[in-house]
Amino acid sequence: MIAELDRVIITTDISEYGLEQGDIGTVVLVHQGGKGYEVEFLTLNGETVAIVSLLAAQVRSIGNREIAHARVIN
Repeated sequence: MIAELDRVIITTDISEYGLEQGDIGTVVLVHQGGKGYEVEFLTLNGETVAIVSLLAAQVRSIGNREIAHARVIN
């Protein structure tokens, strides 16, 4: 189960915030036992890009053998 402060990966683009499938965020609040999450997305230097309410189907846990990838956001 995904808990507060877990890092998660979004499974779909969220264009209104400039987020793309695969972006990594941190869960700041769990809604209704895991039906949804508030997720904060940061730049690599710590600037908040967005805090977004997402459904459980829009996020997944990070796997053991995954690596982060950097990109510039608009």
